[in-house]
Amino acid sequence: MIVCIAEKPSVAKDIAEVLGANQRNDGYYEGNGYQITWTFGHLCTLKEPHDYNENWKYWKLEDLPIVPPNFGIKLIQNQGVEKQFNTIARLVQNCDEVINCGDAGQEGELIQRWVLLKAKCKAPIKRLWISSLTEEAIREGFEKLHDAKKYDNLYAAGSARAIGDWMLGINGTRLFTKKFGLGKSTLSIGRVQTPTLAMIVGRQKEIDAFTISEYWELKTTYKGQEFNCQIDRLSSKEKAEKGLEYLKDKEFEITSFEQKEGKEGNPRLYDLTSLQVDANKKYALSADDTLKLIQGLYEKKLVTYPRVDTTYLTEDLHPKIPNIMKGLQYYSRYTESVLSQPIPKSKTVFDDKKVTDHHAIIPTGVTPSGITPAEQNIYDLICRRFIAVFYPPCIVSNTTVLGKVEALEFKATGKQILEPGWRVLYASKKDDKSKAKNEEAIMPHFEEGEKGPHEPMIHKGKTSPPKHFTEATLLRSMETAGRQVEDEEMRELMKDNGIGRPSTRANIIETLFRRKYIEKKRKNIIATPTGIALIDTIQNELLKSAELTGDWERKLRLIEKGEYDLEVFKQELYKMVRELTDEVIFNTPSNVQFFQERKPEKVAKPKKKRAKKVISFEDMDCPKCKKVKLMKGKTAIGCSNYKTCGFKVPFELMGKKLTDTQLSDLIQKGKTSTIKGILHPGSQNKVDGKFIMDAAFNIQFEQSN
Repeated sequence: MIVCIAEKPSVAKDIAEVLGANQRNDGYYEGNGYQITWTFGHLCTLKEPHDYNENWKYWKLEDLPIVPPNFGIKLIQNQGVEKQFNTIARLVQNCDEVINCGDAGQEGELIQRWVLLKAKCKAPIKRLWISSLTEEAIREGFEKLHDAKKYDNLYAAGSARAIGDWMLGINGTRLFTKKFGLGKSTLSIGRVQTPTLAMIVGRQKEIDAFTISEYWELKTTYKGQEFNCQIDRLSSKEKAEKGLEYLKDKEFEITSFEQKEGKEGNPRLYDLTSLQVDANKKYALSADDTLKLIQGLYEKKLVTYPRVDTTYLTEDLHPKIPNIMKGLQYYSRYTESVLSQPIPKSKTVFDDKKVTDHHAIIPTGVTPSGITPAEQNIYDLICRRFIAVFYPPCIVSNTTVLGKVEALEFKATGKQILEPGWRVLYASKKDDKSKAKNEEAIMPHFEEGEKGPHEPMIHKGKTSPPKHFTEATLLRSMETAGRQVEDEEMRELMKDNGIGRPSTRANIIETLFRRKYIEKKRKNIIATPTGIALIDTIQNELLKSAELTGDWERKLRLIEKGEYDLEVFKQELYKMVRELTDEVIFNTPSNVQFFQERKPEKVAKPKKKRAKKVISFEDMDCPKCKKVKLMKGKTAIGCSNYKTCGFKVPFELMGKKLTDTQLSDLIQKGKTSTIKGILHPGSQNKVDGKFIMDAAFNIQFEQSN
């Protein structure tokens, strides 16, 4: 008897139908010499601290770091889990061979290996490795089963990741909670979540500290075409008006007119991250929502395996492309031209060296039916992208015109689409229509040396702060370890150093939302006071560094390739956790911000209240520099010229959120009225007192007698 273990009941059913195992039993299918059973997510997990030592059940600084002599696994305590595991254990004890039919990835390999380890499987094991759940793919997969040992390195990398997350999560969370939580809060630390939060907080601080300033630019219009003056932005209106006077009553001369034909390369096929990015931009879907939708499409046999980090296909897929195209009946108006000639075998699409576990996400060619509108949107993105990569490139005409008014030089640029090529796939989309319309603005023809009257003008603008992260831009930053990378080639090269894996990034973002470290305002991701305080508390740069965490991710990938030793990785991990523990317990500076998470405010019954006096901080002068007005940010009120002046008053001091009246008194009078129930650092007791601003504009706390 051969036992097959699938990742979930629905996949087990698909496999059973292909293999002819039609008899349904409790927890498995049987027939034709096969027994097909299943897991559902993790049935096993790493043991908890108290499983190794009863004393480790209690959170104590003196017990840290917790380093088990050998990591072990245990069954998750759940009746359904225990029942299904017992079924699997019984089947594998009495079989001739086991086929691991788990999810074909690192996490799927770990789930199955732990179950087989716990079940004490002695039978030989083979591996089913497929990229879609169509009947054809399953049959082909069973004809080409692999020896399970081929995936030992994949299992080693999964084990290293699980142990690393356990070591840093357990020790880091206990360490910071006991040191800084004041018995009120659990301060969650994670290998991926902490540097991700640090990126969001860093961006938040850049925005809060940004000073908006006005600027002026010189422009002119000649023959209906607007030209920009090629000098730096002007810092005063007076300078701009002088420039305008200089330009008046002088002729504009064309010094250069150049048109070049160019190509816009085809977009790349989707990996999971790029699909999540586009779904967030076009449909405002969260990364987690997109992952659920694409997983559903995969299980409905409509698309290939989704948890991938490559935008390439394997070369053996090339002869199968025409049949997949023919199956996309709803897109026949686009596929006809592609199918009318041989499919090119381009290295930008087909490259075995760029594919590890699975190829890029593409449709299977199965006609969809009964899918939801949200699933349809994701399916449409994948199909259009799949067809677009096989279309001709987009041909454009780039125009650059240079001109001058005596000593001042001007420039205008334009782009015209000559042949849309792959862009026809997106011509019906609203955002692409408006983009194309802007690009289609045809410039007039100019002759070098021609002169004539023009209409100079002044354009007034304001500098803009950095943009808040959206889920789309945050996913990109996680993928490139915080570096801003636009080029697709460079993005591909940096994937090995990204934060987390494509399949886990959505969950990391959701975890930060769930723990109230970040919140969403429209599409923007904002760091909460609790999230900012946590990152300010962490002095160790290793925990916050996206690049160093990306390096850790790179080592895990090397383990997966068999190019880095698991034991070396574990020893490096233990050393890092020990150093972190010593640093926080013994060397952390005393000026770390103490805080507690704010409890949800109780909703009071509506009462008739007198109209409150509205306090406008923007109308107040900065008490320190006395040169500019104050500005209200997301977490503090500060000087509009904060970078130079440095004056700032946080909304929250010592765990107490100040009212507008208290903030106004502190800024204008130099002290607040007595505030009750303040948690003093180093004490568990609440005290009453005032916040006072000293002569150096530092905020002190004065306890009441």
